[in-house]
Amino acid sequence: MNTVIHKAETRGKANHGWLNSHHTFSFANYHNPERMSFGVLRVLNDDIVQAGMGFGTHPHDNMEIVSIPLEGDLEHKDSIGNTTVIKEGDVQIMSAGTGVTHSEYNKNKDKQVKFLQIWVFPNKRNITPEYDQISLKDIEKKNEFYQIVSPNNDEQGVQINQDAWFHLGRLTKGTVDVYKIKKEGNGVYAFILEGEVEINNEKLSKRDGMGIWNTDSINVKATENARILLMEVPMSV
Repeated sequence: MNTVIHKAETRGKANHGWLNSHHTFSFANYHNPERMSFGVLRVLNDDIVQAGMGFGTHPHDNMEIVSIPLEGDLEHKDSIGNTTVIKEGDVQIMSAGTGVTHSEYNKNKDKQVKFLQIWVFPNKRNITPEYDQISLKDIEKKNEFYQIVSPNNDEQGVQINQDAWFHLGRLTKGTVDVYKIKKEGNGVYAFILEGEVEINNEKLSKRDGMGIWNTDSINVKATENARILLMEVPMSV
């Protein structure tokens, strides 16, 4: 088993006033040759957007973009006809494919919006752009991981064009859950949203990240009440 740990305070930082962002992997003006990606997981940005502010219309292509709101309401508009709002308890995916433009704004004028923006390299290039979002309220479980992203349209979660599976878990103190790798050769990147956990006996706190590969399972123990995102991805780009 191989591991890499990225403590919260070692992440790249960018504060533009309207946007305060922390980058687990190299992004924009933050460049660290040792932190370019974890397999096909290319970007993990932890963003706070101030009231009424946001990202103007900008392009993407050939990237799977997953957004997970943690607080507040994020308004999305794109060139393939979608105008939607995502909020805490939702997950959104945009498969950029041959090319798409979109904007993202904090819908509220009186409070921040916090969300994770995650980019994954696709396993198919130049597809027709696609969009989906779901509410997690009907599938959320307590004290065990539940699936929110999958490569298969007949499985739970939004569909991604990659052999990748994402799971969320909200674990109370003392709870232990085992995550089993779904595809041989994949690794898992764990990101601690809240609380404190031990993963394979490594202690991790809020906003710490840990990548694990060359194993068939990982053990997660909540040493405090915790919320964790697990991202299983291929290790070769």
